[in-house]
Amino acid sequence: MSLLRKFASVGSATMASRVLGFVREALIAYTLGAGPVSDAFYAAFRFPNLFRRLFAEGAFNSAFIPLFAKELEGGGATAAEIFARQVLSVLLFVLIALSAFAMIFMPVLVSTIIAPKFTEIPEKFELTVFLTRIMFPYLAAMSLVAMLSGVLNSYRHYFLAAISPVLLNIVLVGVLIAVVSQGVDERTVGVSMAVGVTVSGILQLALLVYGVRKIGFHIRIGMPRLTLPVRRLLWLALPAAITGGITQLNLLIGQIIISGDNGAIAIVNFADRILQLPLGVIGIAIGVVLLPELSRALKEGNTQSVQDLQNNSLEFGLGLTVPAAVAFAIIPAPIVALLFERGEFGRETTLITATVLAAFAGGLPAFVLNKIFTPSFYAREDMRSPMWFAGVNAAINVAGSLILFPIIGVMGIAIATSLAGWANALLLGGLLYRDNQFRPTTQTLKRVALIVAGSAWMGVCLYFVMVLMGPLLMDGSLLPRIALMIAVIAGGALVYFAFVLATGAMDRHQLMSLVRRRQE
Repeated sequence: MSLLRKFASVGSATMASRVLGFVREALIAYTLGAGPVSDAFYAAFRFPNLFRRLFAEGAFNSAFIPLFAKELEGGGATAAEIFARQVLSVLLFVLIALSAFAMIFMPVLVSTIIAPKFTEIPEKFELTVFLTRIMFPYLAAMSLVAMLSGVLNSYRHYFLAAISPVLLNIVLVGVLIAVVSQGVDERTVGVSMAVGVTVSGILQLALLVYGVRKIGFHIRIGMPRLTLPVRRLLWLALPAAITGGITQLNLLIGQIIISGDNGAIAIVNFADRILQLPLGVIGIAIGVVLLPELSRALKEGNTQSVQDLQNNSLEFGLGLTVPAAVAFAIIPAPIVALLFERGEFGRETTLITATVLAAFAGGLPAFVLNKIFTPSFYAREDMRSPMWFAGVNAAINVAGSLILFPIIGVMGIAIATSLAGWANALLLGGLLYRDNQFRPTTQTLKRVALIVAGSAWMGVCLYFVMVLMGPLLMDGSLLPRIALMIAVIAGGALVYFAFVLATGAMDRHQLMSLVRRRQE
């Protein structure tokens, strides 16, 4: 299977999750709007999600996959199973201890880390503590899911690990439909969603256990022991945990700063949900596939394959995210209005959310570049360089948020996050270039320039569409607006792809192979 087909396999699974995520967010917007319960739920969910990114997906996938690949290549399945068993035993011990500590001291954590300004509203503070306690077991389940995903990805079984997040959205959509039909109060809606989050984590874990058993891989739990391979993993995982969770860490910092502004946390989450569609489908697909592929190529000493993997990833990632960023910057309000504006989610909230989405859009290409550059360091077991750059990222984000939020409100948080993302991408790419670990070919640089030009041309067309049809896209009945938005998106895509295919910015043969793959 070609690299782009692997991206498409993971991306299609992620797309299913993101589409259901939109349904979930639309139901939350309709039921709760940008109010105190939605603020409490998003703040509570952010905390286990942050730890999941820091200690599970970021750390273990980044440190575990290269070491697991070495065991698999050097000692075969038996050595790999022994290594996985040792890691699993230590991971379980740490998760149980961490969960117990967090649940006991949750009021302190909420008042100091999660949302300090919630203490000014006792009901909101108590609800956040309660919801976080309910959802914290989700961290334990998803940490184990991340490890099992690393096993499947190392065996080049990408789809099952990529599709498992769909279960979160299926459960939450089911919960929301059930509670809305019963007409329960908002607090009960928030508690029901928190229970649904934990249940979905258990279901995802069960699915991944089935997946690894299906490929004949057996993991058993033993006494936790800090063996040499486990100590090596922990040594690599520590800086990877700091780096891998930088996006969630930045969002958490912004959450703390804006926690005193009622509804602001929910607005940032609604905008981020829209941004996560291209970032998840493209960025996550690249990150999931690229790390094991680079680890394998480096193990084999195939430097040409390493360069090809990075160049192809750069072309693919920017070829889809740059036009998406332009579209979000030009027509954010119609997108937000169509997706969320109903029930408790009014026009004023739509316009504020649209400004946040446009600001986030400026950093979208940078976020994807970070997904492309970071695996190059992790595959070489260099976890320290991305960690230092993550520190710069965090400093820019904090300073920008503190400066901009009092001046321009919640949009300042998104601007600071985007600026920090670009700083991180430039530092990562610059170091790879300096050390001759990644040199974009002349063809890749030409294609990137044409991708930017094609996206700009599409942006001009979308601007005139907004001038002519903005009121129709914002107001009116739902079905005509859906049809018109589909026409606008299809027209923008036609303008862009006609340009990049005519100029050779994207390889038409590779794109056609993806289309044929989807039809098989």
